[in-house]
Amino acid sequence: MLTFLSLAPIAVVAIFLVGLRWPASRAMPISYLTAALLALAVWRVPAIQVVAATLNGLVVAAVLLYIVFGAILLLNTLRESGGLAAIRAGFTGVSPDRRVQVIIIAWLFGSFIEGAAGFGTPAAVAVPLLVGLGFPALAAVMSGMIIQSTPVSFGAAGTPILVGVSSGLASDAGVRTWVEAQGFAGWPGFLAEIGFRVALIHTLAGLLVPLILVAFLTRFFGAERSFAAGLRAWRFALFASLAMTLPYLAAAYWIGPEFPSLVGGLVGLAIVVTAARRGLFVPDPADPWDFEPRSSWPAAWSPPLLDGADRAAPVRRKLSPLIAWMPYVVVAVLLLLTRMRTLPLGDWLRTIEISLPDILGTGISNRVQPLYLPGTIFVVASLFAWLAHRLEVGAYARAWKTSIRTGARASVALIFTVPMVQVFIHSGGGASGYESMPLALAGGVASLAGSTWPLFAPLIGGLGAFVAGSNTVSNMMFSLFQFDVGQRIGVDPIWVVALQAVGGAAGNMICVHNVVAASAVVGFLGREGAVIRLTLMPFLYYALFPGAVGYAIVWTATRGALNLGVFVALAILVAGAAVLLKGKR
Repeated sequence: MLTFLSLAPIAVVAIFLVGLRWPASRAMPISYLTAALLALAVWRVPAIQVVAATLNGLVVAAVLLYIVFGAILLLNTLRESGGLAAIRAGFTGVSPDRRVQVIIIAWLFGSFIEGAAGFGTPAAVAVPLLVGLGFPALAAVMSGMIIQSTPVSFGAAGTPILVGVSSGLASDAGVRTWVEAQGFAGWPGFLAEIGFRVALIHTLAGLLVPLILVAFLTRFFGAERSFAAGLRAWRFALFASLAMTLPYLAAAYWIGPEFPSLVGGLVGLAIVVTAARRGLFVPDPADPWDFEPRSSWPAAWSPPLLDGADRAAPVRRKLSPLIAWMPYVVVAVLLLLTRMRTLPLGDWLRTIEISLPDILGTGISNRVQPLYLPGTIFVVASLFAWLAHRLEVGAYARAWKTSIRTGARASVALIFTVPMVQVFIHSGGGASGYESMPLALAGGVASLAGSTWPLFAPLIGGLGAFVAGSNTVSNMMFSLFQFDVGQRIGVDPIWVVALQAVGGAAGNMICVHNVVAASAVVGFLGREGAVIRLTLMPFLYYALFPGAVGYAIVWTATRGALNLGVFVALAILVAGAAVLLKGKR
C-alpha cells in the first residue's frame, strides 16, 4: 500500500501531463497537492516540515529560473546582433544535413557542456542553438532531452559520482568496512571503480543514442514521417557515437570520474566536425535531409513567439563565424575553468554564498552560490556578445526585455514542480515511522523483484532523477539502498550501484522540470507532455537495456553466460530494430 501511495504524485504527472496533455502549469499544482496531502495524512510529517520543503523548492526553482533566464538572454542577444545568422551559415558550411547538425550540436557539443556544468545546462545551450539554426522548437527540445543520458553520470566534472554516490554511501560504516576489505586504494579508488563500471555500461547503451536521435527526428518531424530517413544516416550516427564514447571510456579508466564527458565531447567534436567537413560517413551529401518549409509546420511544433523570430532582427553587420561563436566559446571556457577542482577560480566564486541553514528548524538546508551558477556565466557571455558584436544599446535592452518576459512564463510551472519534488524527498521522519516516499517506492519494487533486481535497478535510478531532476540527487537517495539490495541477493554491489547511476542519468530525459526549463529557453511552454511522450521510448530503452546488461554481468558466474539478462538485452535490441525498420510508432 505504501508503494502504491508513493507512486501517486508521479501517477498524477503521468495522467494529467503526459496522458491528458495538460500544460505543466496546470498539472504540477495537482501533483504538489497530492504529495503534500500524502505527507501530512499518511506519512504524518509535521506541517512545518512540508512548509520548509516547499520553501526549499521555491529557492531551487529560483535558481533554475536564473539559469533559464541567462540562456534566454544569450540567445536573444545573438539574435539581435546577427550572431545566430552567422552560426547558421557556419553549420551549413559543415553540412546542410539536419541529421548531421543535430548530432554535432546536441550529442557532441551537448556532452562537452554536460561534462563542464551539468544540471541541465546542455539543453540551455544546445536547444536555442538548434532553434537558431531553423529547427522546430519541439524537435530542438526533444533532441536536447534525448542526449541527457550518456554524458550525465559524469556531468559537472563528475558530481553525480563524486558527490551523489559518495554522499549516499559514505555515511554507512558497513560500506566503508566492505570497501577496506576489498583492497581498494582508499575511498577515491572505490569511486573510480564505480565510475569506470558506469562508463562501461553507458558506452554499451550510448552506442545507439545518436541513431535514436536522428531516427526520432525524421519520424516525427520529417516529410516522410518515418524512421527510414534517420536510419539512412546510420554510419555517421555510429561513427559519432564511437568518437565520443571510446575517449569517454578511456578517460574513466585512466583519469577518473571528473573527465569522461568533457574528454569524450571535446575529442568527439574535433573528430566528427573534421570528418563531416570532408564528407566522411555523411549520408548522401548530394541529398541532405531537411525539414519542410516553415509555413507547412503544424502549430504544435513552434509557438508564435518563435515563428520566424530568428529572422526578425535585422542583421546590422555581417559577423565572421569566429566572432559569432565567441560567446559560446566564452561559456564553455568559463564553465571549464570554474569547474576544474585543480584551479582556484571555482573556489573563489563559491565563497560568495546565500545560506539557508535549518529552514524553520526542520534540518532542511540550502545554499546558493550566485557567481558560481551557470546563469551568471550566461549573463557574462551575453555582455561579452553585446560588446564584441557591437550591438546598439536599444537592441540589447530589447533582448533583456524579451528574456525577462519569457523567463516569467516558465516560473508558473517551476514554482509547483520543484516544491513537489522537495516534499516528496523530505517525506520521511513523520509520526507514522515510514521511510520517505522514494525509499518506500523502491523498497516495494525490490521486494517483488528478488534476484531479478539488477533488471530494475536502473528504473529506480531513473525514477529518482525523474522526480528530483538530478542524477546527483537520485544517487544520494538510492545508492545505499542499491548497495544493500546487491549484497542481499548475493551479487557484486558495485555493479548494482553502477546501474543506479546509469538509470539516474537516463531519468533526465523525462524529468518534468528539466523539460520545462529546456522549453522555456526557446519560449516553448505548455506542451511539456508532448516532449515527454517523445522521450519516453528512448528513456525506456536506456533504463531496460543497461538493466539487462547488468543482470547478465552479475549472474554470469553462477547462472552461465546465456542467462536471462542476455536474452532480455537481445529482445530489446530486436524489438527496437523491428519498430525502427517498420517505421511504426
